[in-house]
Amino acid sequence: MNDTVDKLVVFLAKRDGIDKLVKTFQYVSKLVHWHVEATQPEIAQRFKQWEVASGLSRKAFRTGRFLTGFNILRRNPGPTPTLRFLAVLGNSGEMVYWFFDHFLWLSRIGTLDAKLGKKMSFISAFGESFGYIFFIITDFILMKEGLEKERELVASEEKSKDVEESLRKIKVDRVMRLMAVAANIADLIIALAEIEPNPFCNHAVALGISGLVSAWAGWYRNWPS
Repeated sequence: MNDTVDKLVVFLAKRDGIDKLVKTFQYVSKLVHWHVEATQPEIAQRFKQWEVASGLSRKAFRTGRFLTGFNILRRNPGPTPTLRFLAVLGNSGEMVYWFFDHFLWLSRIGTLDAKLGKKMSFISAFGESFGYIFFIITDFILMKEGLEKERELVASEEKSKDVEESLRKIKVDRVMRLMAVAANIADLIIALAEIEPNPFCNHAVALGISGLVSAWAGWYRNWPS
C-alpha cells in the first residue's frame, strides 16, 4: 500500500502525470454528460462545465511545452538516418500543435479574439495529426527491430543473464511502444474530429473513449517502475 502511495506521489509530481489525471477527468465527464444529457439536464450541465474546465486547465498547464521537441531532437535525434528523419517530422508536427495550442487557450478564455479560436484549433490539430503519424511509424519500425533481435537471441539458445536481461528489456520496450501507439491513434481520432468533422470521430462516445485510451496509456507509460 505504501509503495503504491509513493508511486502515486512521484507520478503526480510529473507534469505528464497531472496531465493524464486531468485528461481522465475531462473525458469521463464528457461521457457522463452524453449519458445523462436527455434524462438529467442539470447534472449533465455540471459535467459539461467540468469537462470544459479540465480541458482549459490542461492547456494552461502545457504552456511552453512546444520547447520539448527541440530538446528531444537535440539530445536524442535517433540512432539511424531514417529514424532521425522521422523524429524531425514527428516532433515538428508536435511543436506546431503545442505552440498554436497556446493561442487556442487564450482565445477560449477571452484574452484573444474568440474568432481566432477555430483557426488556431485547426492549425494545432493538423500539426498534432501530422506528428502522430510519424511517431506511430517510428514505433512500428522499432518494434519490428526489437522482434528481430528477440528472435536472434532466442535462436542462439544462450542462457546467460545478459541474454535474459536483453530479452526482458525488449519485451518491456515493446509494451511501452504499444501503449504509445494506442495513445497516438486515440489522439489522432480526436484531432481528426477537429480537422474534418464527421459522425464517427465527433461522436461523444468515440471522443470519450479515445480520450480515456490516450490518458490511461499515458498513465501506464509514466507510472514509476
